[in-house]
Amino acid sequence: MADFKKLHVWQKAHALTLCVDRSSKRIRASQYLSLRNQMFRAAASIPANIAEGRRRKGEKEFARFLGIAVASASELENHLIIAHDTGAIPKDEFVSLVDQTITVRKMLYDLLKRLASSQQSPMPPAAPPKAPSR
Repeated sequence: MADFKKLHVWQKAHALTLCVDRSSKRIRASQYLSLRNQMFRAAASIPANIAEGRRRKGEKEFARFLGIAVASASELENHLIIAHDTGAIPKDEFVSLVDQTITVRKMLYDLLKRLASSQQSPMPPAAPPKAPSR
């Protein structure tokens, strides 16, 4: 398997994790500490699952880990909504982080579609009818 660090989706997911880390570190109120931790854990799970799946044998296993990464992206989006709605993060950070999360999730879906289409073996073309012999 190719190096996971060369995957554009991993690079975007890694950058998202770093942005979530910076944003979550600014959350100081004690009532939001668990939310802060959950935000970071969900964000970090996305590139981690891409990396782990890429090192597995076969595209089926890779696709399974990409599915987990998609779920982590959805979890992160939920945590970001809560963080915004409770006032733990400002609107501009929320918008930026959610946009990045959605972009990564779309990239994961696209990669999953490509893997699914490559796993389906095309039907061999039908043989052309034989011309009648004379």
